[in-house]
Amino acid sequence: MANHKSALKRIRRNEAVKLRNKVQHKATRNAIKKLKDLTSKKEANKLLPSVVSMLDKLVKNNIIHANKSANLKSKLTKQVTSL
Repeated sequence: MANHKSALKRIRRNEAVKLRNKVQHKATRNAIKKLKDLTSKKEANKLLPSVVSMLDKLVKNNIIHANKSANLKSKLTKQVTSL
């Protein structure tokens, strides 16, 4: 068990941050899945910028790696253009 107030606070803070990261990551994964399932090019073009924005935010907050985001954005863009 932690012996210092700052360590106890850090434990609480880490849990809060972990939960927030998990929620953001899950929301992004759901949005990606939704985008992949779309068959309408118009709807896909409308949803793509928001998914790209979500991925960029995850990278900015170090939740996912920049290369993973780039690969996902590339694949999604390629898929949307092929619709």
